[in-house]
Formats: sequence, structure tokens, C-alpha cells
Amino acid sequence: MTADVSPPQAEKPANSPPSTAGMTTKVVKGSLWTLAGQVAPLAVSLVTTPFTIRLLGAESYGVLILIGLIPTYLGFADFGMSMASTKFGSEAYAEGDEEKEGRVVRTAALIALCTSVPVAAILMIFATQIVELFNVPEALIGEASLALRIASVTFVVNFMCGIFNTPQLARLRMDLNTVINAVPRILGLIATPIVLYLGYGVIGAVTVLLVASLLNLAGHLLTSSHLLPELLQLGYVRSRSFPIVKFGFGIINAGFAGMLLGNIEKGLLSGLVSVRSLAHYSVAFSLAAMLTMFSSSMIQSLFPAFSRLQADERRQHLSNLYSTSTRLVLLCIIPLITFFVFIAEPFFRTWAGEEFGRESTRPFYFLVIGLSFNMLAYIPTAALMAASKTGVLALVNWVEVILYLFAAWTLIVSFGILGAAIAWSLRAVVDYLIISIIATRLNGSKSWIRAKAKLVLCSLPLLSSLAIGKTFQNLWPIAIVILMLGFLGYGLSVWQFILDNSEKEYARSLLDKLRTPRPGAKA
Repeated sequence: MTADVSPPQAEKPANSPPSTAGMTTKVVKGSLWTLAGQVAPLAVSLVTTPFTIRLLGAESYGVLILIGLIPTYLGFADFGMSMASTKFGSEAYAEGDEEKEGRVVRTAALIALCTSVPVAAILMIFATQIVELFNVPEALIGEASLALRIASVTFVVNFMCGIFNTPQLARLRMDLNTVINAVPRILGLIATPIVLYLGYGVIGAVTVLLVASLLNLAGHLLTSSHLLPELLQLGYVRSRSFPIVKFGFGIINAGFAGMLLGNIEKGLLSGLVSVRSLAHYSVAFSLAAMLTMFSSSMIQSLFPAFSRLQADERRQHLSNLYSTSTRLVLLCIIPLITFFVFIAEPFFRTWAGEEFGRESTRPFYFLVIGLSFNMLAYIPTAALMAASKTGVLALVNWVEVILYLFAAWTLIVSFGILGAAIAWSLRAVVDYLIISIIATRLNGSKSWIRAKAKLVLCSLPLLSSLAIGKTFQNLWPIAIVILMLGFLGYGLSVWQFILDNSEKEYARSLLDKLRTPRPGAKA
């Protein structure tokens, strides 16, 4: 029996478990909602960031990036409770037990506060010493120290946001989650250059982020308590705490290593080269990371969906969802790479300035390779976490950390910013190959080797158009027409040779629904 500290209450009728019918459709729709929630702030960021860079200058902008990066290194401070809350909350929802779901969320929030607040306190106390480790110019140390203290509060608030959105994720209500996340972020992006223009510098920019995070948390509390009235009741789960803590320990073990794998070259670049080089690299990485938007949006829906499908009688549905998600991401990778490679250099020069166009373009080309594999890695990672195989992820990640640290250090010392990009991409390729093999065997999914070979052939028109279009890069109208013809050829080839009849029929039905929306249909 589950024990808690709440007073006795009248027993409520048990809720019936929700149906899993149409879950693949819900995942796709949820992914599109999440993607829209990433694209909208991104569109605003594309407009506001050039102002931020110019108002701060390259060095101060590098400091702002660093202040956001340091708490990222401490992403384990919630003890994995964001993911634990989603997993166990989704399982409780799948069982139809909303009272248990509410206790899971409250328990995760309590554990996260107990583990993250002391870490935030350490950041505040030793802020000056920490920023000095990252080669921050002496004139900016005082400003950077205060900004880091403010950011330490923000990262605790962000942990709470990642826990109290669990009822939305468990119900695959990505529309609600997207709006709540996107609106404060957009307001923060708009406010940042205004605050900088008024002369508040890096400290003002970091304060804006804190206010945006507080608005985000308020939105999650209001919405999730409406979906799950039991959310804000008193009481936490005692007997279920051990599985939650055990899962969380696996998450932070794997997550801490994963954080190093994803970001260690940035810290090395700042320390071994300069903060200015970090700014150049971060701009290149930011554009390349846009490739992963669709995959990262899918994981918001896939992880709770995979968690709800862990029962033995639902394993076939899980395998089908895994395979379908992988196919979808694979089909998106090549056109995305083509588009980003095509626009990279002129984008950097126009968006961030001539200096960034000169210094960020070559690293970007190398980063694109690794981030393409990183796109695919989201799916097997979500599957392994939903199956509580966090120990496997941790083992793989820590072995990679040892090799990656040596490779990144060596390549950065030898090639600077270009070496950082090469190291990150090599690591991403190896990581995907390992975890995809493990996850595919775990889920019993069928290999897609033959379809991958077909996809390579289908991509030839698109890649050819990229090569030809680059030769006409000074004649943009001609280059754009050539590229559009390549996209058309790729789309027709995929439709003819890759998609099966059921997928074509599903695509047609979606188009029909878009053309003829039903009156009064619910969102």
C-alpha cells in the first residue's frame, strides 16, 4: 500500500485507464505543436539576437553565453526529477490513477528542491571564483559574477517548470505545454535588447530570463492543476520514493556525462583559446542546433508515450511507434542539412556581422555532420529512458567522456575553434551508433537498412542541386530556383519509393483535414 503524509480522505472512484488508440497520431501532432513552440521563439530570436550581439559586443556576448552555459553544467542538480516525474506520472496516468500521479509530481518536486537549492547556493557564494576559471576579462568579472548569481535562481525555477508540466505531457497535451513555454520565452527575447539599450548590460539580460522563467512556472502550475486537481493537494509518496530516486540517480549519472559530452568543448574552447572564440563557436552551434528542433520536439511526446507503452501487452505498439518515429526523422535530415548548408555563410554575415561570417562558417559545416546523427539519437535515448535503462546510458556516456575529453583537448589545441567542431561531431556519430543498436534490440524494431539505401538514392537530386546552387551563390535567384527543383525531386522520390501505401493514405487524410476543418472541432 502506498503511504503518504496527507490526512485520510474519502475514497474516490477509480479512473479507467486512457486508451492508447491513435497514440502515433497524437505523438505526431504533439511534435508539431512542440516544433511550433520552438520555431516561434526562434523567429523572434533571429530578429533580436543581432541587436543583442551589437549592443553587448563580442566579449560581453561571450560572457552572456558563458553565464547560461555554467548552470547547464549543473543540469544534474534536480536529481533527474524532471524525467522521473514524466515517466512515473505517465505510467500512473496510463493506469488511470490520478491521485498517484499527483503524488508522483509532488514527490519529484520536493526531491528536486532539496537537491538543487544547495547547488544554487554554492553558485551564489563562489560566483567570482567560478567565472575566473573561464578566462573572463578582468573588467567583466564583477558583472559576470552578479549575473551568475541571478542565473542560479533561474535554473532552480526551470527545474520546477520541468516537473509541474508533467500532467500536460502525460496526456500528450503538447498544445498547452507549447503555449506556456513559448509565450514567456518570446517576451523575454523581445525585452532583452530593450533592457540592453537602456544600459543594464549582461545583468539586465539575465534578470529578464529570470522573470520569463517565473512566468513560465506560474503558467504550468495553473494549467496542470486544472488538468489534475490532485496536483496541489498535500502529501507525497513514501513507498514510491525509492523507484523515483533510483531512476533519478540513473538519469543524473547518464545526464551529467551527457552534459559533458554535449558542452565540454565549449568550456575548453573558452579556457584554451578565448571568450571571443567561444562566441564565434556558439553562433555556429546555435544555427547547427536548429537541425535538431524536430527531433527534440518529438521527444517531448515520445518519452511519455514510450512510458505509457511499457506494459507487455503494448510492446508491439511501442515497437511500431519507435520505427515510425525513426523513419520520420530520417526523411527530414537530408533536406534540413541541404537548406542549412546553403544559407550558412550569408546568414552569419547578415545576422551576426562580418566577423562571425568569417569565423563561424567552417565550424558550422563540421557541426552539421554530428548534429545530423544527434537528431536520430533522441529516439533511442527516449526509448531507453522509458524502459528504465538509464544505467546503460550512463555506462555508454562515461566511457565516451574519457575518450572525448582527450580528443577535444587535443583537437582544440591543434585547430582551435575548428577542432572543437570536429571533436563534437565525431563524438555524436559514435554515440548514435552505440545507443541505436542497444535500443533497437531492446524494442525488437526492424532494421531499416534497405530503406536507408533507397533514401540515399532519393537524396541525389537534392544534393546535386546544392552543389550546383553553390556555384551560383552570387546569383541568388538562380541558386534558389535550382535548390527548389532539388527539393521537388527529393519529395517526389520519397513519395514514390520510400513511403508505403498506409503512410501515403495518412498523408492524404491530413491534407484533407487541413482543407476541410470540421466546425466546432476541438483543438
